[in-house]
Amino acid sequence: MGDVRSSPKQIVLVVEDEPILRMMAVDMVEEAGFEAAEASDATEAVRILETRTDIRIVFSDIDMPRGMDGMKLAACIRDRWPPIHIILTSGHIPAPDVVLPPRAVFFSKPFRKEQVVAALLRMAA
Repeated sequence: MGDVRSSPKQIVLVVEDEPILRMMAVDMVEEAGFEAAEASDATEAVRILETRTDIRIVFSDIDMPRGMDGMKLAACIRDRWPPIHIILTSGHIPAPDVVLPPRAVFFSKPFRKEQVVAALLRMAA
């Protein structure tokens, strides 16, 4: 899928504690025409967001170790960086149980790549 936006590429922060799943998500984001930044947990994601002002979208798993999960990360992003769009995903939490902050979407795992890419492109428009 080609990049439909003008350069420079928009940045998507991928937050996933499972290395293989993170690598697959990064590939999906880059194939959609975005540049990917990576974090292995929510704490690392917050550190990255504190140092970078170019991240426009965060794509995060909900189920993560080491204290802060994806829901807490989403609340932190909405509080500290309101313009950032959020995509949350989980294979353990049913969609009806996910309470999303404004300008966020949720996809159950396994998600359809086409749906996530469409959400990324909508958020980047």
